[in-house]
Amino acid sequence: MAAEQGKVDPMHQFTIEPLFGTDHWSIAGYNVAFTNSAMWMAVATVVLLIFVAGGLKRQLVPGRWQMAVESFTGFVDGLLAANVGPAGKKYVPYVFSLFMFILFANILGLLPLGIIGIHPFTFTSHFTITGILAILSFSIVLIVGFAKHKLHFFSLFIPHGTPLVMIPLIFVIELVSFMVRPFSLGLRLFVAMMAGHVLLEVLSSFVIGSANAGAGWGLVVGIPTFLLMIAIQALELLVAAIQAYVFALLTSLYINDAENLH
Repeated sequence: MAAEQGKVDPMHQFTIEPLFGTDHWSIAGYNVAFTNSAMWMAVATVVLLIFVAGGLKRQLVPGRWQMAVESFTGFVDGLLAANVGPAGKKYVPYVFSLFMFILFANILGLLPLGIIGIHPFTFTSHFTITGILAILSFSIVLIVGFAKHKLHFFSLFIPHGTPLVMIPLIFVIELVSFMVRPFSLGLRLFVAMMAGHVLLEVLSSFVIGSANAGAGWGLVVGIPTFLLMIAIQALELLVAAIQAYVFALLTSLYINDAENLH
């Protein structure tokens, strides 16, 4: 949060800043500084590894941690089985990692760590990050599709029963729609996370401003706004989980296209 002359800049929280004096690191003219975004990606990765490691004990009577890991794994396995079929089994590690990485990233960015001097950074609120994740999923679809079906993969863009005269037009429309998928996939997550954080920051400015204006304004504006922030924070936790699920769901649907040409 940045305060200048008593005002809160809701966009400051998305600023990517270099850390540990690496602001002058560059390769071929491109800055490769280790940033706050990179640090929180590393934190999310470490948290995910610790979470998975805790579920690898394979105890006869599983503890809560092991049950949590197995529940999430079973959830992703069921998601792929429902949308891809038996062929989806081999994609469980990837989709599970993708789902949990996004989930932890979203939740870590919502933790109230600022009260202890740590400012979390929600890297999924940057389209460069969500776009890369979407391109990664899309690349798997293309690789699998062409490896399994060769040029027959292009039949995906011609629905069964399309009149011969309509094939060129339908093919172009379906191809454009297919190529837009990674953009829409990344944009959906980016917009959802960014909008929620902006709203919370704007509401926090109302709380701070009303408190600075006096006790009366604090009671009339500050307290109700603070209570609203708590409710929206709870809603944002739900959105964080839903967006991770939607990303994993759409990825499984796109994989189904590559596997089954549906």
